[in-house]
Amino acid sequence: MDQLLSAVREAGALAMSFFGKSPRSELKADGTSVSEADLAADALLKERLLNANGAYGWLSEESEDDLIRLNKSRVWVVDPIDGTRAFLNGKPEWTICAALVEDGHSLLAAVYNPVTDEFFHAVRGGGAFLNDKPIGVREPVKLEGCRLAASKTQLRSKQWSIQWPELETIWVNSIAYRLALVAAGKCDGTVSLSRKSDWDIAAAHLLVDEAGGIVTTHDASPLVYNLEAPRHSSVVSAGPALHSALIERTSQATL
Repeated sequence: MDQLLSAVREAGALAMSFFGKSPRSELKADGTSVSEADLAADALLKERLLNANGAYGWLSEESEDDLIRLNKSRVWVVDPIDGTRAFLNGKPEWTICAALVEDGHSLLAAVYNPVTDEFFHAVRGGGAFLNDKPIGVREPVKLEGCRLAASKTQLRSKQWSIQWPELETIWVNSIAYRLALVAAGKCDGTVSLSRKSDWDIAAAHLLVDEAGGIVTTHDASPLVYNLEAPRHSSVVSAGPALHSALIERTSQATL
């Protein structure tokens, strides 16, 4: 855990050295952006976490996928900058994310927003923390009037057979940061009906779990990591009562 926390904090400092300075960037084949800061942070994390130790696998957004990871019990799952668009636009809505996944589920996790100096970490069975102070989800919370980290446009879409009640929505670019805010009780829940990858959510998933919340897909399917195709249809997260209310709505969605 000390190795993880140190590496993520160091990667955050490295990313900050590029932030607001118009780093070089380009579009990837999937239409998303990658910057020189992403690549530098990825290289640093890989060096610090793997340490040439063949016992661990590696899965990162900015590294070529080596399927040898499927034969490893423990795999580092990393997003060197989650929210690259926000990073390039100078918005404080990006995070450094890393998790140690064991047999498909996160064992250790860190999510760091260097701009706001919010450092979240969790250990399976050991709780979730923000800047070393214990955190927990808000519970119980009703759907009406709750605060969701979600797209207002998404909730107003005509795909819903029953319209959503009045509630507050906020938007931040990083899905990991949205989940971290749920874990810390700064948001009541989050809903995203777009596809996600392991590196987007594996670390923040553990934060929510250890903070007393739930993370699933929109139809309440569990999220398992380090499969051959590290993709997930959607993410819905909140404390138990609100999560149930959200699933009642989102399970009707056609993606």
